[in-house]
Amino acid sequence: MRAGLQPITDRQFDRVVEASVVPVLVEFWKPGCGHCQALAIELEQVQEEFGLHLLVLTMNVEENPQIPAELDVTSLPALAFYRNGHFQTFIGGVGKRDEIVKQVKRELNVPVDDLAPDSQGQTHGAVTKKLDVS
Repeated sequence: MRAGLQPITDRQFDRVVEASVVPVLVEFWKPGCGHCQALAIELEQVQEEFGLHLLVLTMNVEENPQIPAELDVTSLPALAFYRNGHFQTFIGGVGKRDEIVKQVKRELNVPVDDLAPDSQGQTHGAVTKKLDVS
């Protein structure tokens, strides 16, 4: 398990992604991948920045090969963006938080300032529920 990010399995994937009331960003990774570990740190910051406006999940491809194979994931780490339960695009700039945030905001059609945290670090906007991925 990776601190701060929610892991997901092949078995849970369709149910969780389709039920999400917010867009979903999935990191495909494997143990021992240095770039994957570095990206996880950046993704924790991305999750904090977007708060309840984005669900960030991680999938270990060694334990869960089905979904990465369906998406033809050939290099790691990889970031897949889903909206309304459907794959939209891969997010580039892997490893650079600012580039990931910029691309996610572009996919969300959200101006940069609309998701800026207030003085208590909270973002405001649509009320969403946290999904149980257990």
